[in-house]
Amino acid sequence: QVQLVESGGGLVQPGGSLRLSCAASGSIFRFNVMGWYRQAPGKQRELVAAITNGGDTNFADSVKGRFTISRDSAKSTVYLQMNNLKPEDTAVYYCNLRQSVSNYWGQGTQVTVSS
Repeated sequence: QVQLVESGGGLVQPGGSLRLSCAASGSIFRFNVMGWYRQAPGKQRELVAAITNGGDTNFADSVKGRFTISRDSAKSTVYLQMNNLKPEDTAVYYCNLRQSVSNYWGQGTQVTVSS
């Protein structure tokens, strides 16, 4: 089993920045993908960004150029740096880890962008 614990959400004004962190613990394989998804009210959960254990990244078009994703493999932690935040970025952000055929989720952290 794998546990994911997120932190770093909150309220920020448009144009501001936030950094989300997700620490994984448990039975973590060498080869995996960690990432962030988000779900706004009334919408489906969508991929925001993901990073493989080798450092390859993937971003949603809506966040390219504003968000970056990184990971510290020694700490099994993934980070999402969010800059130039917009009201449409408001959502619950979920950490995700995929390895082999298993898919794990964090409990979610609220990000609200509002003036």
